Amino acid sequence: MPTSLLLKIVALFLLLWCSNGSAQHVPRGAAAGGIDHTNLAVIINVADPLSAAAGDYYAKQRRIPPTQVIRVTLPVGSSELSVDEFAIIKAEVDSLTPSNVQAYVLSWAAPYRVGCMSITSAFAFGYDNSYCADGCRATRLSPYFNSASRFPALELHMRPTMMLAGRSFPDIKALVERGLQSDGTYPKGTAYLLTTSDRARSSRTPLYQQAESVAAGLIDIDIRKEDKLADRDDVMFYFTGAASVSGLQTLRFVPGAIADHLTSFGGQLTDSGQMSALHWLEAGATGSYGTVVEPCNFPQKFPHPAVVIGRYLRGETLIESYWKSVAWPGQGVFIGEPLAAPYRLRR
Repeated sequence: MPTSLLLKIVALFLLLWCSNGSAQHVPRGAAAGGIDHTNLAVIINVADPLSAAAGDYYAKQRRIPPTQVIRVTLPVGSSELSVDEFAIIKAEVDSLTPSNVQAYVLSWAAPYRVGCMSITSAFAFGYDNSYCADGCRATRLSPYFNSASRFPALELHMRPTMMLAGRSFPDIKALVERGLQSDGTYPKGTAYLLTTSDRARSSRTPLYQQAESVAAGLIDIDIRKEDKLADRDDVMFYFTGAASVSGLQTLRFVPGAIADHLTSFGGQLTDSGQMSALHWLEAGATGSYGTVVEPCNFPQKFPHPAVVIGRYLRGETLIESYWKSVAWPGQGVFIGEPLAAPYRLRR
């Protein structure tokens, strides 16, 4: 992509970000209401024993009401649902979803894609080609991007969705426990923002300085020009750009930590030729993100570090903060423990 075009894209991204209200202006009391166990629905694939075990465990641990546990049947072992298959499943889910539900969590790692969309965006918006792109093109802007909305189904007619994903039940159990452990702990930690030697995948670099203005003394911001981070025991956020990230085994992630790498296929959770976003969760992060089809290196298609950091630090849940940080989320999949809330008083 020509440098001049990339700079224009970044400028547009910053304009959109500012016009939606800088994360630094989110009041500390904004966490009143919002997404929690009373309005999150768990969707289980009954054909997948791991999905059933994970979904039931999560519902119990997070005290999700039984009326908000939705059971459907999906193909097992497939990374993608056809648009027609998804339409049937989505209609069934819609019919079973209580009216108070504001968000979904899917208790599986595959399928992660519907046609040209990620499955989390397909559940959030319904299947919609305007959230897709054939080649290096813009997609539709999410109405949830850096918004003040705390009740997206009611206010924006969409339900942000995250995958409670893992390769085994012990992995998922550990993920859930990290989320629970994080709640209301107000950890210090550090946000590590790396610019790597991979210039194409470092397109978020111009956004990094804004993270310093939203940290509000709650955490340290460490901006580096390095290909990897190693031997750190205080990782609260880690954003980088690389096809594969080394050194994860030397890091300790704080419970509730968020981490992702800008690359083309990190959201292909179970069969990517690059590093799957699942590796972040396996290394100890509580949330991650990746794209399921070629997005090109538009920063709008990946989390904006300042937005997710700012909103998380001011008490929003992981699913709220992460979803609100992606302007064009149609091709990206969100994974992790959605209700983790390290910077909100325990409820």
